[in-house]
Amino acid sequence: MRVKICGIRDCNDAETAVRAGVDAVGFIVGTTGIAEDKIDVDSARTIIESLPLFVSRVLVTHLTDETQIADLAVSLRVDTVQIQDFVPPESVVRIRRQLPSCMLIKTVHVVTEAQTFQMMHDFEPVVDMLLLDSRTTDRLGGTGLVHDWNISEQVVRRARVPVILAGGLTDTNVYDAVSQTRPFGVDVNTGVETDGWKDPSKAQKFVSEAHRAEDDR
Repeated sequence: MRVKICGIRDCNDAETAVRAGVDAVGFIVGTTGIAEDKIDVDSARTIIESLPLFVSRVLVTHLTDETQIADLAVSLRVDTVQIQDFVPPESVVRIRRQLPSCMLIKTVHVVTEAQTFQMMHDFEPVVDMLLLDSRTTDRLGGTGLVHDWNISEQVVRRARVPVILAGGLTDTNVYDAVSQTRPFGVDVNTGVETDGWKDPSKAQKFVSEAHRAEDDR
């Protein structure tokens, strides 16, 4: 079970995530919608340089221009890029060519069953992983809203690439989420925060409950 904490805003947030035992941390850089936890390039670079080598660095971006995405990833020296907004599959292929050493994650917003499966079908040939998330009209993530786990469960079963579950996960519901959907990994942002910052006790419980669910199944 891989665990990622997203929306890291400073070195204290990063330390909280690392101490909790996460596998990856996410930095929201390059946004078009509302995101209280977005940070600038210099801030992200400072945090990334402070991380231990074994923790994956994930650029989470709303950008849709393939060159801008690739340039940003190179500038930050991340090992993974999470494409949060819609970018055509053919553009994702070109991003991969520009970033041969990066893993690519495409976010799929779970709205309807038909739409979700179509996105899965379109993107699984061109990315390393899919991430299932919730969205609103003005937010591409960080909504704190749970989507239909029944759809997510089916995606996990059918997808030919690993699937990460996100969207409204917290330290109190991640056990049930993992038990039902059985994803490759889970991703949390606001669900482990107190007053907008990562909470050490919530983060540690989230990681523990995610692993407990995997062990119990």
